Amino acid sequence: MSQAIDFLSHLNSSQRQAVEHYCGPLLVIAGAGSGKTRALTYRIANLVLTHKVDPENILAVTFTNKAAREMKERIEQLFAEQQAWVKHGKAWKDLAPVEQTRLRSSVYKNITKELWIGTFHALCARILRFDIEKYQSREGNQWTKNFSIVDESDAQSVVKDIVVNQLNLDDKKFEPRSMRYAISNAKNQGLSPEDVEREQPNYRGRVIANVYAEYQKALANNNALDFDDLILIPVQLFRQNEQVLGYWHKRFRHILVDEYQDTNRTQYDLIRLLVTNGVETHQFNDWNYRSIFVVGDADQSIYSFRAADFTILMNFQQDFGDGLPDDDTRTMVKLEENYRSTANILQAANELIENNTERIDKVLRATRGEGETIYCHRADDETDEAYFVVHQIRHLELTNPDLTYGNFAILYRTNAQSRAFEEALVKYAIPYNVVGGLRFYDRKEVKDVLAYLRALANPDDTISLKRIINTPRRGIGKATVDRLENAAKELNIALWQILSDETSVKTLAGRSAKSVLSFASMLQSWQERVESTS
Repeated sequence: MSQAIDFLSHLNSSQRQAVEHYCGPLLVIAGAGSGKTRALTYRIANLVLTHKVDPENILAVTFTNKAAREMKERIEQLFAEQQAWVKHGKAWKDLAPVEQTRLRSSVYKNITKELWIGTFHALCARILRFDIEKYQSREGNQWTKNFSIVDESDAQSVVKDIVVNQLNLDDKKFEPRSMRYAISNAKNQGLSPEDVEREQPNYRGRVIANVYAEYQKALANNNALDFDDLILIPVQLFRQNEQVLGYWHKRFRHILVDEYQDTNRTQYDLIRLLVTNGVETHQFNDWNYRSIFVVGDADQSIYSFRAADFTILMNFQQDFGDGLPDDDTRTMVKLEENYRSTANILQAANELIENNTERIDKVLRATRGEGETIYCHRADDETDEAYFVVHQIRHLELTNPDLTYGNFAILYRTNAQSRAFEEALVKYAIPYNVVGGLRFYDRKEVKDVLAYLRALANPDDTISLKRIINTPRRGIGKATVDRLENAAKELNIALWQILSDETSVKTLAGRSAKSVLSFASMLQSWQERVESTS
């Protein structure tokens, strides 16, 4: 058997210091392009390979699904390359494709599959699939472990129905979107409807609290959660059930959090509870075979509008660390070597960000040379800006035979800004392509398919049923759906129980009844097929 490769040799000194940290707290201040993903993935590899930590005891939280996928892929490749040397004495590139596939499969089965890597929402959803039935809400709402997850547009539809139809409020004065935002903001701060009313002791506060309470009741009646619930309910469950918290505290002995500057208060509470088992942070000192490893940069905090709180990162040293100055601390490492940008760009960025007063000082150093100088043009308006950019593109394309229009990209912050650029490009007959549009999961056809799948998995999901009952069109109008839903509300049962009851449906007009019965029969047959194959 061959000796494993020294993967730590691929790290710079600061990255290596972070990766080799074993137990206890560590804050990694990682500037843009400083190799933070490498530090995270190599740390996980070091925990497993050097310290023999069981992969199922490692929890890694990322900010996006894309980051989670990238982390899993990098870890899988890292372990596969190790196994190539250990089992075959060869570099990965020298293995036959069939052997590479076999090694990757082995790594996935024994390591990657056991690691808990994902976003806060994905990880909390997994926890709730185990334990949500042990949760006791103040309002008496209950959920089962086959709950559905509603997206933002469906959540807004529920709020609008409550505001307009249930509470008979003026939707211009109490705009459903602003009500939904207020509810989301409250959840991100860990506030219940009662807390909202207490913090806003006025008429609007009472209305928000009332809409919030009815919204939660509607979700529970549909056995559904929104994205904010996925974080809030585990936190509340951990606080009320020591046994549940104790299990997950014991399970996750090494916790890693990416983009720590973008966490909100509820996410922070979740991590704190998992790390300390409910003990106050300043009293917790049981770091035997346990660690909390967070990576972030207050300079990159841009999500305060989503309740992100960069002071959570700023307070890490007081919460978990030794609280010593930057030059003396053993619980903070700074990654300051930048592998992405040139020196001119970094110098401008450093000088700009130095004006921030609330930050942990760091200076990014370039590894890619000086680079091109930065040019800033101050335009009078959006039209002037667009024509300046297009003239620059025309000039560069005409004077450089190696360039084509396909070598240029125009970046803008909002879709509305594209109009001026498009008009200028059209005027000068420059071919272009607008990249973007609706995100995949926001497309109507995708949301319709997902609603069908949710309804199959959870027939009590009235929100999804209402979306698909006449999609594609099958002659079931809004009036028919409203009548069926009102009947369900009067009986305090789910809409599906009315739809699937032939006697109830036959009270409708002939054509509508036939269409509803056909829809219910179709859904029931699909459910039977799913159950027979699962």
